[in-house]
Amino acid sequence: MEIRVRNATADDYKALCELYDEIDALHRQALPHIFQKPGGAVRELDYYLGLVADEQVGILVAEAGGNLVGVVHALIRDTRDIPVLVPRRYAVVDTIVVKSAYRNQEIGRILMDSMEAWASANGATSIELNVYEFNRSAISFYERLGFQTESRRMRKEINPDETAGNSG
Repeated sequence: MEIRVRNATADDYKALCELYDEIDALHRQALPHIFQKPGGAVRELDYYLGLVADEQVGILVAEAGGNLVGVVHALIRDTRDIPVLVPRRYAVVDTIVVKSAYRNQEIGRILMDSMEAWASANGATSIELNVYEFNRSAISFYERLGFQTESRRMRKEINPDETAGNSG
């Protein structure tokens, strides 16, 4: 199967919404306290068109046989200008999804390799991403690509009723 990677266009909106819905459903199922099904479009058209027009955003799509089968979306970032941080430019992968029927066929790797080339061409010296702990298959995928855990984001639910009496 031949895979073609290209920049996303406005015409890809509908097909991309189908892909985003697939990954969103996985997150809704695992983390219903964070993710919910939108009442309307999976991604608003204006939001998507803004991303496509932004030079600091890369949305690359994978096509197989004329069908959109995957997408990776990343943003270029520069460190804040504070003395403790080493100035650097990096890419942040916001989303990657491969249509379920096309997984385990190297499409994810092809997309990430293409994103790395895009990031490098835009002056980035590294790529970062966030992955939820429940998503063990994604973690394994990223590790196979050479990603390493650099930090851990933690959270705690609080009960306002219990904390209200502790304020003073």
